[in-house]
Amino acid sequence: MTKKQKKTLTRIIISAILLGAFMLMPTPAVIPEKWQMWWQLGIMLIPYLLIGKDVVWKAVRNILHGKVFDENFLMSIATVGAMVIGKYSEGVAVMLFYQVGELFQSYAVNRSRQSITELMDIRPDYANIEEDGGLRQVDPEEVRIGDIIVVKAGERIPLDGKVASGTSLLDASALTGESVPREVVPGSDVISGCINTSGLLRIEVTREFQESTVAKILDLVENASSKKAKAENFITKFAGYYTPVVVTASLLLAVIPPLFLGLAWGDWVNRALMFLVISCPCALVISIPLSFFGGIGGASKCGILVKGSNYLEALADMTTIVFDKTGTLTKGVFKVTNLYPAGMKKEELLQYAALAESYSDHPISLSLKEAYGRKMDAERIGEVEEIPGHGVSAVVDGHRVLAGNLKLMKRMDIPYEENSVSGTVVYVAVDDKFAGSIVIADEVKEDAKAAIAALNAAGVRKTVMLTGDRREVGEEVASKLGLDQVYTELLPGDKVDKVEELLQNMNGREQLAFVGDGINDAPVLSRADIGIAMGAMGSDAAIEAADIVLMDDEPSKIAVAVRIARKTLRIVRQNIVFALGVKAFFLLLGAFGVATMWEAVFADVGVSVIAILNATRILRTEE
Repeated sequence: MTKKQKKTLTRIIISAILLGAFMLMPTPAVIPEKWQMWWQLGIMLIPYLLIGKDVVWKAVRNILHGKVFDENFLMSIATVGAMVIGKYSEGVAVMLFYQVGELFQSYAVNRSRQSITELMDIRPDYANIEEDGGLRQVDPEEVRIGDIIVVKAGERIPLDGKVASGTSLLDASALTGESVPREVVPGSDVISGCINTSGLLRIEVTREFQESTVAKILDLVENASSKKAKAENFITKFAGYYTPVVVTASLLLAVIPPLFLGLAWGDWVNRALMFLVISCPCALVISIPLSFFGGIGGASKCGILVKGSNYLEALADMTTIVFDKTGTLTKGVFKVTNLYPAGMKKEELLQYAALAESYSDHPISLSLKEAYGRKMDAERIGEVEEIPGHGVSAVVDGHRVLAGNLKLMKRMDIPYEENSVSGTVVYVAVDDKFAGSIVIADEVKEDAKAAIAALNAAGVRKTVMLTGDRREVGEEVASKLGLDQVYTELLPGDKVDKVEELLQNMNGREQLAFVGDGINDAPVLSRADIGIAMGAMGSDAAIEAADIVLMDDEPSKIAVAVRIARKTLRIVRQNIVFALGVKAFFLLLGAFGVATMWEAVFADVGVSVIAILNATRILRTEE
């Protein structure tokens, strides 16, 4: 509980004790009967001012600034009016219970902010720079690309970079929601915001602070509340019209019956005041934004960053989801999966191919070298020639080695055995004789199949994959994961066209989400109703264009996000129906003089507290 909340709670307790004591205390006999009313008013003003002076002051200040119709005005006029007609204890009680409701609201908001506040704690305070044999602490914004920073055990990594020396385990739970520490060694990429849990690390900075992962995450979270959902916009507009209407209605209720029907002024003024107390729209104005804020906070606990409540609302109505393949459903890391030698051993085939490709940094070449697993001996490699679009020609141990695609074999007139296995096939020839083929494939993410199954179970009607890969590769991945449709051999522009086509076939409130990670996915992410980017390995352009970011690159988190979104919308609708229903019922009772001031207090404060408590349920969402 904050200092301000403790102060409010103290005032509530003291005011409640004073109210109870003054209600039980008899009027002193020495006070003349004509002054007894003033005595009661005087003693009741003590707890009233103690608990309500800030509300009355806010109402006066807002009126002076042209903002008349708000909950402070309603509560002030209702409680002061109650005092005027002799309902002293009721007037104090209304203000007292209103402050109890405000305390509940404040506590609920702080609780919903907690997960986001924890995320804000990833902001680094300093960076260690080596200088004159020691360490100097500097502002992370002063560090430049290429500088070496030192991160000791227990410290937070301030900037994105690559480990220059040292090994350690990193705690990335604040960013990704993943509890298992990740091991890093020299050459490993590290992102800002992680905590170094063990060894000393020297890190070469690869991004300035403004472009770092932590800076972008904080920016996303800080600006999330600026994009409101339709339900929030409705409540904002509703409150703007609702409050003047009920104030006018209560005024007419107080004036018309006595003036035109000759009824008692006191009775109808009392009804009008109760009407005002009941009409206060606190439950709606507070609980609806709180529900969305709680949804965003609950998602951030699971490593899902939602840039605004409008995207949470759209996600709840998602019926079609479109995936990019590489880096989204697959790891984006190519590995040698099979060797098909022709006239030689598997080890020889891999050795010739790896040595021939040793000077290339192409992903396929890197995969071959990784599978070979030994140090490249430059003395064994002679003349090397790159053949654009085909492959490479090199002299290895005095033998002419060709390694490349099918077009290379055809170009060199080498008889070959075509390999129809899905994946990227590298054909190898030694001394103009076919030596075999090597299959390199991208691995499917461990949770990709479970992610598709979870989305289908959640009611997503269509799952689609778009890829630039060959038809055989795309169809095999789609079949393995259980996707409904797959489109292959697409250029970036073709992906946008396919999404446009899918959008045209959707109706009403149906929403389409696209999930991607590459620079070429940015246009599609922007075009889709909801863009979802992979945050850990995704490109900056994709993260910038997306509406939702998955911080640990796990596709299964999308189903978690859908569940959170739908639970949030369900709670929002419950609060709207409950608040408006109870308000309407008690407003009728108040207008006909059936409701008492205590019932009016419940209709206002009670409904607010119940709606706020219902809104906080979203924070209990677990993965």
